[in-house]
Amino acid sequence: MIEHFALGWVTPILSFLLSCAGCAVGLTCTARARVTHGTASLAWLGLGAVAIGGTGIWVMHFVAMLGFYVRGTETRFDVPLTIASGLLAVVVVGLGLFIVRAAGVGPVALAAGGLVTGLGVAAMHYIGMQALHVGVELTYHTPTVIASVVIAIVAATAALWLSAKVHTIAAGAGATVIMGLAVSGMHYTGMAALSAEETTAIVQNTAGIGVATLLGPLIIGVTISTIMMLLVVGLAPSPEEMEAQEKFRGWQGRQDEIQRETAAGRRSPLR
Repeated sequence: MIEHFALGWVTPILSFLLSCAGCAVGLTCTARARVTHGTASLAWLGLGAVAIGGTGIWVMHFVAMLGFYVRGTETRFDVPLTIASGLLAVVVVGLGLFIVRAAGVGPVALAAGGLVTGLGVAAMHYIGMQALHVGVELTYHTPTVIASVVIAIVAATAALWLSAKVHTIAAGAGATVIMGLAVSGMHYTGMAALSAEETTAIVQNTAGIGVATLLGPLIIGVTISTIMMLLVVGLAPSPEEMEAQEKFRGWQGRQDEIQRETAAGRRSPLR
């Protein structure tokens, strides 16, 4: 009754590539957040949450869902629930990044951040599934659902650890592939838990809007947001340049302090 690859290998491959792209931009943003402070660091973490949670997770989920089909039915989506699932993905990834940023990557902080983010990502997936209308009842196999939640928590924990540890281009490329595989694995494990009641007649489904209606806005939105994030990341200094700039500012600040103390007679110029 259920097909997860109704469009062939287009949806799983495209969704995986989009997940990798979002995670790559997100890891780049978190790398910059590590070498900046205050508002700038928070801004980079926020952009990282949008990239990983929005493109890396939610867009991957939604694109993969385009290949979902129940024979004899029409797939339609509840727009408010679909949008809510996307916002939830961004929020929970942001919470995880901020927890690790504030408390470090120790076992407790990493476990707390991974649990919050993983449960949130799993909730995003099943809210997205709740937004799916096919006109027949969908049921879930509980053990498989539990497995998908466990995968989400493990994947989220690994992603948070990588966001704090990746420094080189090679490590970033490897981390991107690992995160893309983890997100895709969680999605298709959750989808494997689904079953649908059989129907011999064409089911008339009027809830929500059709896939074709959503494709245009989705493609335009993903393209524009991805280009904007790439421009921001590309035009900003690299993490190494930011770190060097911070060190220079610190050195310059110490020199200014020495000059002020020397002028006030509190320090010998030779010191």
